[in-house]
Amino acid sequence: MKHSIAEDNLDNSHTADIPSEPVLVLRGVHKSFGTQHVLDGINLTVVRGETLTVLGRSGTGKSVLLKLIIALENMDAGSICIQGQEIAGLGLNEMNRLRIKMGFLFQCAALYDSLTVEQNVAFPLERHTKMSKSERSDRVKELLSSVGMEHDLNKMPSDISGGMQKRVGLARALALQPEILLLDEPTAGLDPITSGEIDDLVLKLQKEHALTSIVVTHDLHSARTIANRLALLEKGKVVMEGSFEELAESNDDFVREFFKRDS
Repeated sequence: MKHSIAEDNLDNSHTADIPSEPVLVLRGVHKSFGTQHVLDGINLTVVRGETLTVLGRSGTGKSVLLKLIIALENMDAGSICIQGQEIAGLGLNEMNRLRIKMGFLFQCAALYDSLTVEQNVAFPLERHTKMSKSERSDRVKELLSSVGMEHDLNKMPSDISGGMQKRVGLARALALQPEILLLDEPTAGLDPITSGEIDDLVLKLQKEHALTSIVVTHDLHSARTIANRLALLEKGKVVMEGSFEELAESNDDFVREFFKRDS
C-alpha cells in the first residue's frame, strides 16, 4: 500500500501531536545528469515537526534530492515549495534568505580543515548575524555543548574522529536556529555504537528545537530510530511511503528485498 499524505503516518512512538502544516512540498521533480535520469517525477510532502527519512540504494538520487531543496543543484522540471515559497526562479539573495532557515549536514560533515572546531561552528554566525564576538563565543559554546563537544573547541577537524566531526557538523547546521534540518547520511562510515549515539543526538535535537527534517540514509536501523515516516526511492521514483512497519511488511518485491537487510 502506497501513501502520499504525510499526516497519515505520524504515529511513531517519538511523535506527538505534529500539526499537518506542509513545510516542504515537492511535486513532479525531475533531475538528469546527461543521459542519466536520477529523479523521475518525485512527489513528497513534509509537515511541520516531522522527520521524513529517504531510503534507497546508492546512486538513487537521495543526496541529489537534498541539493535540489537548497538549490545547490537546479531541477530540470517540477516544483519545490519551502514554507509556501516556490524556489524555482528565485534570485541568489532571495534563495540565501531561504537557506538561512535550513540547516544542512553534508555526508562527510564538510568541516573547514584550516579552522578549529570553534571557528567552524562560528562561521555561519560571522557571515549571517550581527552578533558581537562575545555573543558568538557564547552561542558556539552552547551549540557544542548540545552535541557533547564543548571540550574540543580548539581542536582541528583532523584531530577528531568521524563521529565527532558529524557532531560538530550538526552544531554548525543549528547555528542560525533553522526551522528545517537536512541530513545527508548522518551515520555513514560510523561504527554501530557511534551511529547509535548520532541517532540519539538527532532525536534529542529534534525534540529540543521542534525541527522539520529530511534525513537521507541507507541505514535501516537509523531510519527506524529517528523517522516518523519513510520514503523509499528506486530508479528515480518513490516506490512507497509510510511508517517503518508498513514498509517492512510490504508485499512489493523491491521493498521486501530492501528490508531484508534489517532482519
